Amino acid sequence: MDNDEKRAHHDLGGVSKFMCEAVDIEPHALTAFDREVDALRGVLGAKAIMTVDELRRGIEAIPEAEYHRLTYYRRWIRSITDNLLRKGVITEAELRAALEET
Repeated sequence: MDNDEKRAHHDLGGVSKFMCEAVDIEPHALTAFDREVDALRGVLGAKAIMTVDELRRGIEAIPEAEYHRLTYYRRWIRSITDNLLRKGVITEAELRAALEET
């Protein structure tokens, strides 16, 4: 299915270099981090601060090398953070301060 048509780096369906890798279909336990990110996305949606479409667009905007390096929920938190900064919900200074606390 590979052809000359340009795909976005997150569009992996039918890309031969990924088709040869076995898909792990076993249930995966979510980590505490995964559950917290999912809950945060839910709260942001319920408060009309961020939509799932904005989450998706933010994930798709992650640079290719970083996109492939990040796990599923790390992509989510990257998108959430970028969206909150862009909208002015949080500032870079607030983000830095919060990260220093961890």
